[in-house]
Amino acid sequence: MPRLPRVLLLALVLLTVLPATAYASTPGAAVTEERVDVPGATLDTTLYLPATTPAPAVLVAHGFGGSKDSVDADARALAERGFVVLAWSARGFGASTGQIGLNAPDAEVADASALLDRLAAMPEVVQDGPGDPRVGVTGASYGGALSLLLAGYDPRVDAIAPVITWNDLGQALFPNAAATTAPPADTAARGAFAPDGVFKRGWAGVFFSAGLGAGSAGADTGSDATTGSDSTTGSDATGPAPGAGAAAPAGADPVCGRFTAEVCAAYTDAATTGRLSTTTAALLERSSPRTVTDRITAPTLLVQGERDTLFGLDQADANARQIAANGTPVQVRWYAGGHDGGAPDDGVRTAVGDWFSWYLTGTGEDPGTAFPYAVESGIRAGSNTPTGRTVVAAGYPGLPGTGALGTQVLPLDGDPAVVATPAGGSPAAITALPGLGGALGSLSGRISSLTSALPGQSAQFTSAPLADPLLVTGAPRVDLTVARVAGRPGPADAILFVSTSEVTPDGTRTLLGSAVAPVRVAVPADGSAATATVTLPGVVAPVEAGNRLVVTVATTDQAYAGGTEPAAWTVAAGADLTVPVVPGEAVTASTVPVGPAIGIGVVLAVALLAWGGAALVRRRGAAAHDPDPTAPPLEIRDLAKTYRGGFSAVQGVSFRVEPGQVLGLLGPNGAGKTTVLRMLMGLIRPTAGTITAFGEPVGPGAPVLARIGAFVEGPGFLPHLSGADNLRLYWAATGRPTAEAHLPEALEIAGLGASVERRVGTYSQGMRQRLAIAQAMLGLPELLVLDEPTNGLDPPQIHAMREVLRRYAAGGRTVLVSSHLLAEVEQTCDHVVVMHHGKVVADGSVDDIIGGGGAATFAVDAPDRAADVLGRLDGVHAVEVDGASVHAELNGTPRASAVRALVTAGVDVASAGPRRRLEDAFLQLVGEDSGS
Repeated sequence: MPRLPRVLLLALVLLTVLPATAYASTPGAAVTEERVDVPGATLDTTLYLPATTPAPAVLVAHGFGGSKDSVDADARALAERGFVVLAWSARGFGASTGQIGLNAPDAEVADASALLDRLAAMPEVVQDGPGDPRVGVTGASYGGALSLLLAGYDPRVDAIAPVITWNDLGQALFPNAAATTAPPADTAARGAFAPDGVFKRGWAGVFFSAGLGAGSAGADTGSDATTGSDSTTGSDATGPAPGAGAAAPAGADPVCGRFTAEVCAAYTDAATTGRLSTTTAALLERSSPRTVTDRITAPTLLVQGERDTLFGLDQADANARQIAANGTPVQVRWYAGGHDGGAPDDGVRTAVGDWFSWYLTGTGEDPGTAFPYAVESGIRAGSNTPTGRTVVAAGYPGLPGTGALGTQVLPLDGDPAVVATPAGGSPAAITALPGLGGALGSLSGRISSLTSALPGQSAQFTSAPLADPLLVTGAPRVDLTVARVAGRPGPADAILFVSTSEVTPDGTRTLLGSAVAPVRVAVPADGSAATATVTLPGVVAPVEAGNRLVVTVATTDQAYAGGTEPAAWTVAAGADLTVPVVPGEAVTASTVPVGPAIGIGVVLAVALLAWGGAALVRRRGAAAHDPDPTAPPLEIRDLAKTYRGGFSAVQGVSFRVEPGQVLGLLGPNGAGKTTVLRMLMGLIRPTAGTITAFGEPVGPGAPVLARIGAFVEGPGFLPHLSGADNLRLYWAATGRPTAEAHLPEALEIAGLGASVERRVGTYSQGMRQRLAIAQAMLGLPELLVLDEPTNGLDPPQIHAMREVLRRYAAGGRTVLVSSHLLAEVEQTCDHVVVMHHGKVVADGSVDDIIGGGGAATFAVDAPDRAADVLGRLDGVHAVEVDGASVHAELNGTPRASAVRALVTAGVDVASAGPRRRLEDAFLQLVGEDSGS
C-alpha cells in the first residue's frame, strides 16, 4: 500500500479522540446477542426487543470502520419507540468474520437479506406475509448505502432512512464536475457526474487505512447509524486509529487487511495511477445504489450533510431524483454537518424515528415531502459547534409534485489568466483534511480560502458587492474555458479545482463548504479552447449584503491526485455565476450547543424554536390548542436527565411558578440548574418527567415557547452591528411583526443611552449583559427566564436590574432567575427553589426558608451583658455582639423565653426577630463545602 501522508495519519489519530454523542440509556429493551452464519462469514448480531410485541422491525447498519456496538444507542432508542431492532457487525468489522467487499451484492447485501429471513421467522415481528417481515432499514454512510442497496435487491423492505451516503461510488471517489453538455438545472444540487474524474486520494487513503485494522481489538472507532458518522469522523472513538498504530487482524493479509483481494487491487491501482480503470469502475459500480434506485419502492428519507467533502449533496440529489421517478415517496433533509461537520441533531434522529412510525406502524403525523435544510449563522460555540436555523421548503425542488428551482444570476468580472501546474503537483493547495472540517471549526473555510489561492496557481473571478442578502442553497454553476499557453507542452487534460468564496469588504475570505469541484478537461493540442459547465460543490451559505462571491480556479489540491506534469493553462470564467435559491420558512434552531455557548446562538435558537415552531404548526393546519387560563406559567413534574454512562444531572425535580412571581433557582455549581433551564427551553430532551408552560407541553419547536423569553449562558452578538441593530435583527429572525417587538421599551431597559448605536464589539461585559436581557424581553414575553442576569454588572446596574425584574413581574408577568448571588435573590425574588446534586432540597417563599432556623437578633441597651445572659441559657450558642445588636442561635429555645431572660436581668430589649439570611439557610441546606 502506498504510504499515507503524515497529515492523514495525524487526521486519523485526532478523529478517534473526538467526543462521542451522549445518549440516554434505554433500560426497557431486552437485548440478545447471537452469531449468525452466512455464506463466507459469521455475523455478530444483537437483537433488541421492545416492551410490546409483535412489532415492526428495523435493521440498523453501522458506518465504515464501526461495528454493531457503534449503533447501540440508536438501536435502543428505536426499540424504546416500539420497534424490534436488529444490529450487526458487517463482515470484516468488529467480531464478524469474512472480508470487506464494500457492500457487494453477493456479500454484505446478501448478508442483510439473510437477516431479513431471520426476522421473518420470529413471532415477535409483524409479518406482511409468509417470509415477509415488516421492516425498515437505516444506517449512515457505509450503512446508508447498504440501506439503499438492500431496498433495491430485496422487495421485503418497507421503509428506509439512509444518512450521508453515496449514489455513485465511482463519482464519489473519482468526481468530475465539468460537463461538456450542461446537465439540467432542475434540482438544487444536481451534480455533473462527468466521466474520467479526479481521484479523491485523501478520503480513499483514510478509508483503506481504516479497513486494515477493522477487526483488531480496540480499533473499532464506530459510528451511530443516525449520527452521520463513519469511524473516521470520530464517533464513539476509544481505540487507536486504524492505520496509525492498529495492527491488522491475526491471519489477515498485511497489505490488504480484511479487504477482499479485488478491493485491495482496485485501491492499489487507483492510488498508483490516479485514474479509474475499467476494472475498478466495475467494482465501484456494483456497490453503487444508482444501479438499483429504479426499483426502490420503499418510502425513502434521505439525510445528507452540508459539510461533507466525501459524499456531497449531489449524491443525495441523485438518489432523490432516481427514487422519486418510481413514484416512491421521498423526503430530503440537509443538516449542518456530515463527514467533515459532525453528527445530526436530535431533530434528524426524531425525523428518522417518525419516518418509521408512519410507514411501518401508521402512527404519528405524515412526514410528507417537505424539504428542511440548515442555515449556519457563522457564529460558533466552543471550538466547532455551529449555531443557526432550520428552513423548511414545501418540497425538494424538481421532484414530482414539487416546485421549480429558483436561481439568481451574478455577473462575474475578471480577465482570462494564466495558471501553472507545478512539476510533481507540489506545492499543493490545502482546502480540507478528510474528516477534519468540523474539528477545524470556523477557521476551516478561511484557512482553505487562503491556501487554495496559491500565487501563480490560481485565477479569480469576482462578482459585484451584493445589494441584498443571498442564501445560496445548492450547487452554483459557472462556465469555464481552458486553453493551452502557446509554446508550452503539457498533458492532454487540464486538471483544475474550482471553488466559490465569500469575501467581505475588509478582505476576509471564507471558502463555501470548505470544498472544491475537481474538473478534468480535455484541451485540444491545436491551441483552441475547451469549454465546459462546472457544477460547484453543493452548499447552504448565507451571504451578507455588501459582500462579494469569488470563483477561484486552481491547479492543485492536496486532497486529490492532480496533475504532476508541469503545464500552463489560460483559464477564463463565463460571464455569470448562477446560484440556486430555495425559499422556505425558518422554523427552528439547527444546532444549539449543550456545553457553554455563545449567547446569541442560544437566544436566537430559542426564538426560532418558539415563533417558527408555532408558524409551522399553523401552516400544517394543526388544530389550535386552547390554553387553560388557570394553568400556571410553569410547572415541572418529576423531571430527570440521565446522560450516557449513567450520569444523572437531574433527578425527580418538581416545582411550580405562579403568575406574578419572581422565582429564584439556587444551587452550587453542578446542582443541575442549567440542565433544568435547557430542558425548559426545549434545547435538550428530558429522560423522564414533564414540563408544561401555561398548561401546554414544552419541547423542541413547541408553540408555547412563543410566550417565553430567555437569556441562557452568556450574551453574544454580531460584533460589527450596533446594539439596536442586533435587537432588530434578532426580532426579524422570529418572523413576528415589528410592532410586537416593543423595541423602545427594550432599549429603555438596556439603559445604554447613545451607546446603543455603537458597535457591540466596543461594549464592555456589563453592556453586553444588559443588551442580552433587553433582547430576552423583546415582545414582552409572559414568562421570562434569565440565567445569571447580573454577571458583569456593577452595583448600581445590579440595583437597576433588581427594579426592572420586580416591575416586570408586578405587571402580571412571571420571572425565573437562576443565580449564585444569594443576596440579590433575597432582595429580588419572593420565592426560592434550592437544588443540590440534581434534586430539589427546598421550595418555598424567601421568608419561609429564612425563618426556618433558630437564629435571632436582639436590639438592646447593654450588648455585652445581653450576650452573657443569652450564653447561659440552655441550648443557646453562637452568641455574637454586633454594635447595639446581639445575634444568637437559639437552637429551639423560644424567642419569647430569651426576651424574658434579658428583661429579668435588667437588659432593655428594643426589638427581637429572626436573624437568618438566605445565605445561612442555603449553607445549611447544601453544606458549607458545596462550592468545592
